[in-house]
Amino acid sequence: MIDVVAIVGPTASGKTALSLELAKRLDGEIINGDSMQVYRDMSIGTAKIMPEEMAGIPHHLLDIKDPDEAFSVAEYQKLVREKIEEIRSRNKLPIIVGGTGLYVQAVLFDYRFSETQVDEKLREELYEELEEFGPDHMHAKLMQLNPEADIHPNNARRVMRAIEILLSGEETDRSLALSPMYNEVIIGLDLPRAVLYDRINKRVDGMLEAGLLEEVKALRDRGIRDVQSIQAIGYKELYAYLDGKLDLEDAVRQLKQNSRKYAKRQFTYFKNKLPIYWISALENPEKNFQEIQSIMQEKDRQRRIERMDHQNKEQEI
Repeated sequence: MIDVVAIVGPTASGKTALSLELAKRLDGEIINGDSMQVYRDMSIGTAKIMPEEMAGIPHHLLDIKDPDEAFSVAEYQKLVREKIEEIRSRNKLPIIVGGTGLYVQAVLFDYRFSETQVDEKLREELYEELEEFGPDHMHAKLMQLNPEADIHPNNARRVMRAIEILLSGEETDRSLALSPMYNEVIIGLDLPRAVLYDRINKRVDGMLEAGLLEEVKALRDRGIRDVQSIQAIGYKELYAYLDGKLDLEDAVRQLKQNSRKYAKRQFTYFKNKLPIYWISALENPEKNFQEIQSIMQEKDRQRRIERMDHQNKEQEI
């Protein structure tokens, strides 16, 4: 049987709606797969599902961190793997839903991380590397660690902090990064770029109407600054507006542009790093469900054949 399903895709592609449909039909529970939706008081800008929209489906790993707390991929991996086992122990299907490809990959495949926290020695080594090779080199290093990172190459301080956070869970063996931990199925939502970009623009307008500026102002008024969470798209642009660095029109324009660029990077990561079964985001839910069911059945069949072949080879030895 399939151990876990993941629904991935770029921002505004319809992951939430599809995940709810799957959870209802397959007796599943949903695990957050978005690195920013773990933060409390950051709901509008992260497009977090609201309790009244959950349709009675249990959702996990939302609102587990304060905005000024750090959160690494290593911590996410640990929490989600524990949650997968918990959900499966209740004979439910775990469904990971989100657009942070690195996080999803770290859970489903054999990414191994060190247990040590970022220390002064690591920080010193990174800054020596910065001094020797320059900010462009360090930005390239960040993009290797996390292609989805949305920090300008000129912002060396934030580039360095992002690298430190990621290296608090540094891989110890990259060769294992595509060795599966589960009998998983990863479903990707695909749609034409023009349609996606139009959806993104409309989503940003909807977020502003829903009170995104007020949400950002509340964080700023609490003194939340220079932390990982507010580097998220939708927050950093409006912080710049509230700090007087941009007028509101320019901030919104940048927000939309950065969201579109992020969606492009998400597509690139998913298509290069993960074994995804792509389906059209424009199809009706019934057709998508039937297609996903067929994919799950075929993947399960293939896995059984692989296990039988492995057992036969062991017997021959």
